[in-house]
Amino acid sequence: MQADLVIVGAGMVGSTLALALEGCGLDIIVLDASPLEAATFDPSGDFEPRVSALSAASQRILQRVGAWPDMAARRVSPYTDMHVWDGSGTGQIHFSAETVHAEVLGHIVENRVVQDALLETMQSHGQVRLLGNARVEQLLRTTDGWRLTLVDGRELRTPLVIAADGANSAIRRLAGCETREWDYMHQAIVTSVRCSEPHQRTAWQRFTDHGPLAFLPLERDGNHHWCSIVWSVTEAEATRLMALDDVAFRAALGRTFEERLGEVLEADPRLCIPLRQRHAKRYVQPGLALIGDAAHTIHPLAGQGVNLGLLDAAVLAEVIRAAFVRGERVAGVQVLSRFERRRMPHNLAMMAAMEGFERLFQADPLPLRWLRNTGLKVVQALPEAKAVFVRQALGLSGDLPELAQP
Repeated sequence: MQADLVIVGAGMVGSTLALALEGCGLDIIVLDASPLEAATFDPSGDFEPRVSALSAASQRILQRVGAWPDMAARRVSPYTDMHVWDGSGTGQIHFSAETVHAEVLGHIVENRVVQDALLETMQSHGQVRLLGNARVEQLLRTTDGWRLTLVDGRELRTPLVIAADGANSAIRRLAGCETREWDYMHQAIVTSVRCSEPHQRTAWQRFTDHGPLAFLPLERDGNHHWCSIVWSVTEAEATRLMALDDVAFRAALGRTFEERLGEVLEADPRLCIPLRQRHAKRYVQPGLALIGDAAHTIHPLAGQGVNLGLLDAAVLAEVIRAAFVRGERVAGVQVLSRFERRRMPHNLAMMAAMEGFERLFQADPLPLRWLRNTGLKVVQALPEAKAVFVRQALGLSGDLPELAQP
């Protein structure tokens, strides 16, 4: 098989890129190791444990590629406020969409909802070729591009490969792309819980001695008592918490959260995910680009990972479209570097900020505890400073691609 462009990975970021490139004149193949079949959605069914906090910029991207209506028809949970506090002190801060005259700060959406909506949109449009059950085994550079060999023996040839195959990207490894990475020595416990008090469409986050604990608001059939939790703890504490029975786990969770939403009445099965930060030294080389988690993974502290990936997809699509219209070779490193120059500084800045927050709130020395408490109080008292944080979270600032602009 031959194509102008092969996107490896049909997750949220790879599928968004494919839809953003529809109609540009390039023959595109999207392949994935999974069967590429959308699951039947049950609106009253259990929540998926993995969720994303989609910013307003991400919402605009997903709307403009045509996937948002299918997502909204399934299940999206808007939130208007965010409340953050230090469990070891008195510092706290409250953010509200009202401060920048917005209706919401973002939406909590199950990853499966996003992926299935994107997949069904691609299938209904029929402008890109989809290959499911297609795991790449070999990637070889040729005189005119790349030859991808799949596990079942099929071969694809293309001048341009886009790696959107996640944090453990096979394409990144096979292409020999170097990364900088380190282990946080923490794990994230994720699940969905039902509380006795409604979440008030607020994202809640408490910094504890072990790590941050987030309660992210979910909605189902008008019920506002469900939240997705992301509980970052040390490896030893994760082992202890995962071994607890349901009653003991719910009690421990409620105590750690200071029962801000009352008693934790119900909890779905738990997942435990190792936390590791990773950043590719380069996002591009001739005929190759890395996007999303294949290029960078960050601490889930503020739920920014997927938002960074969707911006990667939107910027890369914009760069490729503009180069194709000008008659440039879109697989050339000169073209692809325009994408890297726009996205790498933004991603590195976000990673540095999340790393700084994580280190500050894990710090034990008394001066640092005083600093973080004082910092939260100072920002809380400055409406202008809070508005800057809110605009950043909404995606209303910085070098935005056209798909993400208001």
